[in-house]
Amino acid sequence: MSDKKDAIFKALADSTRRLMLDELAERRELTLYELTARLIMKYNLAISRQAIAKHLALLEEAGLVETEKKGKYRVIVFRREPLHSLLNSWLDE
Repeated sequence: MSDKKDAIFKALADSTRRLMLDELAERRELTLYELTARLIMKYNLAISRQAIAKHLALLEEAGLVETEKKGKYRVIVFRREPLHSLLNSWLDE
């Protein structure tokens, strides 16, 4: 679990990745294009889809998102379970 915790904290350390998770938590799933557009329009970020893809790789490594193919689109899905597990390990007695 320690490696997984480290991966989660590494993923959460970056403010752009936290914004990405905020958007995914609100919508549950988005395409890469939708996520990029929301980050640019809502937060006025100057970021490319390639940069977002790099951030997504770290989020996926931490288990916080997963991508699935739906037709011709790559859909990014938010996964809450790793965060629940992390917090429960500290809060449950």
